[in-house]
Amino acid sequence: MPCSQPSWPDWNGQTEHLPHDTSFDGLLLSASDRAARSSLWLAARSLLWTVLLPGLFAGFLPWRYFGLSQVVIDWSNPRHLLGLAAIGIGVVLLGACIWEFARRGRGTLAPVDPPTELVVQGLYRYVRNPMYLSVTVIVLGEALLIGSRALLAYWAVWFVAVNLFVIGYEEPTLRRRFGPDYERYRATVGRWLPRRPRYQ
Repeated sequence: MPCSQPSWPDWNGQTEHLPHDTSFDGLLLSASDRAARSSLWLAARSLLWTVLLPGLFAGFLPWRYFGLSQVVIDWSNPRHLLGLAAIGIGVVLLGACIWEFARRGRGTLAPVDPPTELVVQGLYRYVRNPMYLSVTVIVLGEALLIGSRALLAYWAVWFVAVNLFVIGYEEPTLRRRFGPDYERYRATVGRWLPRRPRYQ
């Protein structure tokens, strides 16, 4: 049954009605709309940064410059099968990390648009940088698929740069932003080597 519009007597004794969009139902719908728009905007940003960051390093550059576009899959070749499996696993793990950043942290994988909450769930219970490790699995799978030492060297240079970035920028930034919570997380979860969860 629809609710009647709220009203009160005006200064002349006449009854005035509030506009319909100031009713309680209207406020609820407005809040719901805002939440939906916020989630859509977060999803769009996450997709954009996924394309621009891991999509560039693990997708476009190997495809354009390291011969990935010229590979013909040999389904009887164990190296090709292992490479495809690694790529698939890496993509799934990367997707799980991006999902946790958006769902738990309300942010993206980009340093300029990071989560607003410390993410310690999912793969982050086992290792502090599962996103970088997921990209590593993808690129090493591509190297197996192509049989390219140049791609391995490319990955090695990238990983050294990432390690310097993590130590020099990411960890100090997280320490300032999240304080004791991050220090406790850092003390119990390894940077690169996964281990059984101890962080609660």
